[in-house]
Amino acid sequence: MRFTVLMTAPKLAPKGVKKLIDAGCKIIYVNDSTDPQAILSILSTEPVDAVISRTMTLTGEAIRACPTLKVITKHGVGVSNIDVDAATERNIPVLVTPGTNSQSVAELALGLMLAAARRIASYDRDLRTGNWSRAGNGQQLSGRTLGLVGFGQIGQTLAQFCIALGMKVVAYDPMLKVSPIEQVTLINDLPALLRQSQVLSLHCPLVHATRNLINEEALSLLPDGAILVNTARGPLIDENALVAALQSGKLAGAGLDTFVNEPLPLSDAIASQPTVVMTPHVGGSTPDALDAMAAHAADNVINFLNGKPLSPSLCVNHLIK
Repeated sequence: MRFTVLMTAPKLAPKGVKKLIDAGCKIIYVNDSTDPQAILSILSTEPVDAVISRTMTLTGEAIRACPTLKVITKHGVGVSNIDVDAATERNIPVLVTPGTNSQSVAELALGLMLAAARRIASYDRDLRTGNWSRAGNGQQLSGRTLGLVGFGQIGQTLAQFCIALGMKVVAYDPMLKVSPIEQVTLINDLPALLRQSQVLSLHCPLVHATRNLINEEALSLLPDGAILVNTARGPLIDENALVAALQSGKLAGAGLDTFVNEPLPLSDAIASQPTVVMTPHVGGSTPDALDAMAAHAADNVINFLNGKPLSPSLCVNHLIK
């Protein structure tokens, strides 16, 4: 049977495209990813069987507008842009592709950490304006403590990198009872972890309980001169509190790949902070990771539509038995 798959972006990596085409699927792309109504327009008029969701918001209205829709898969793992409740109401499973971008995201987190610690972007800007500054005001990471909020595959990969650098690593993850890495100590109290985190890196999902998790109170618990890294989701951080902590010197810097408002407006206060290193939500956007995510998402769609068994661990709304 020929199935129709909606990709909520202008393209899909080659491995995913090949799998869908080989399975006889028709692929529809959202060509304008800046148009919030584009997905609704397609789902209201096309007999879509499956959606592969990237970063655009998939609303309940759009989900309910398509009577033929049978399955949604995230191109990644974060489903905060998908109305999971609306999908559940229609008995539509929402699937994820865990582990496919862990290496790429962890590598970017390390890069942001190093860039913030050693003021790399600042020195680069200085050199390009003819300022040969050798202030030497960066931080050496060896000997410092890295605190991880969330200790899944990305956090574990980053931990291994930082252990190799000579850092002490501690982690907070309510889902874990035993640390999967012997050298990493699990701490079951977030404030206790914050108090010793000279570098704090976020790797937890965005849910109601984690929105603004890193707020003014949380930032006040960090050691003076700490560095904050976020490659997870922007709304985990109260950005007003973050700006205040940077301006006061409480934080020495931050490395951010995700923001509350994306694309980040030039007028946003974060964009004017000289000690912030920023990337445009590209943690998982390497050719290797994109191919792996696309292939896994395609497999999710093809296998479900063809009645093949899927692991319940792939389904965030637990509709796979």
